[in-house]
Amino acid sequence: MPGIDECLLDVMRLPGARGAAVVDWTSGLALGTIGDSPNGDHEATAAETAEVARMAAEQPAFAAGLPEAPTAAPGTDVTGTPLVEDVIVTTRAGYHILRFVETDFDSSVFLHLWLDRAEGNLALARIRLGEMAERLVLA
Repeated sequence: MPGIDECLLDVMRLPGARGAAVVDWTSGLALGTIGDSPNGDHEATAAETAEVARMAAEQPAFAAGLPEAPTAAPGTDVTGTPLVEDVIVTTRAGYHILRFVETDFDSSVFLHLWLDRAEGNLALARIRLGEMAERLVLA
């Protein structure tokens, strides 16, 4: 089972990958980064994408029809797993995929992939990112 560094190296093997990070969405801190950052600053990008992830994860509209426990953190089930699987933001030049990672402790982590629109395959990247998120081991 790969750790953060191995997972990020695998992510960068995806066609069109420009940069990637593992981010804690409650604090906005990057736990690991690789490649380029859209604004040239991995830490700023982590904070910005964490805000988007947090807003999506905590909105009841995105979890309609899914059981949410009253004692769980907003946007999570009883195990602390986010009810939202991923968020995709499309720009003229690329895609940003935020894939939530289930963990044994609090599941406040996501993978962020910045994908070049001309060279990348959004469907493939989303599938592969999901597979990587399942195998990621956070210690």
